[in-house]
Amino acid sequence: MPARPIHEPRRDDCPWCGSKRLRTRLRTPDLRLGRPGTFTVDTCEDCAHTFQNPRLTPEGLALYGGTAAEEPADPGRLRAVARTMLRHVTEPESWLDVGTGDGHFPEAAQRVFPYTSFDGLDLTARVVRARDAERVEEAHVGSLTDPRVLAGLRGRYDVVSMLHHLEHTRDPRHELWAARTALRPGGLLLLELPDPASASADLLGKWWPSYDQPRHLHLIPLPNLRAELVAQGWRILGTDRRAAHVPRDLTAATALYLTRKGFLAPPGPLLTLARAADHTLSPAARRTRFANAYRVIARKETAR
Repeated sequence: MPARPIHEPRRDDCPWCGSKRLRTRLRTPDLRLGRPGTFTVDTCEDCAHTFQNPRLTPEGLALYGGTAAEEPADPGRLRAVARTMLRHVTEPESWLDVGTGDGHFPEAAQRVFPYTSFDGLDLTARVVRARDAERVEEAHVGSLTDPRVLAGLRGRYDVVSMLHHLEHTRDPRHELWAARTALRPGGLLLLELPDPASASADLLGKWWPSYDQPRHLHLIPLPNLRAELVAQGWRILGTDRRAAHVPRDLTAATALYLTRKGFLAPPGPLLTLARAADHTLSPAARRTRFANAYRVIARKETAR
């Protein structure tokens, strides 16, 4: 691990709209993995796009991405996400999950769509293990925007899902175009992203788990994503903050804070209290600015 992170040059304009009216939103170390370095997150004062600046290079991302214990997947929640698609499609033939990791979402979604063929794509070999565990049928290692990968996926799928994937990518717009390429005419795109407009981001500051520096490169406001989808020729079928909210902010922030303060194992009672608060407040949070994520479903409408 180098003493300093591998950064690109700091940019003086917004990567989303080009405005030069930037402000620093926060500076933070790597709170989750504790690796060296300090990272800056800027916000555009014109379009509210939030992004890492300076951004890590691909080599830097490889160094800082690494591996870490992830929160256990909640099969019930994942099945609920899959069920949201039933109002738009009853029996898709093929489905590609991008950023699938260990394939927990396809495994859960298979319970909702038992006759659908689920494939997975991920930057790591985790997707191969997912295939070996029969969570996905085909495993594709790489990036959806890699022409060599995309050539083999062109026009193959009825549904493409990207659940908490776009924030990790270097060029979210390019990812959306690549998803269009992988879909058949009339195919559906399912997105979930953290919401930088969440009041929890302001309340918790650098401890808000969805900042997750340096692994999250872009935090895209919902209006920006909607506008981009329309510009690319998608028809937006629905957006939802309530259902996308995950009651975890206080629990994760508490764990990050205690770990940073030197607790090798955060005290169980404090985490239990934080977890109880997350779930108790969840019904209200979903209906207010404290919702921490949003979901978008869109259809590939026009040939581009």
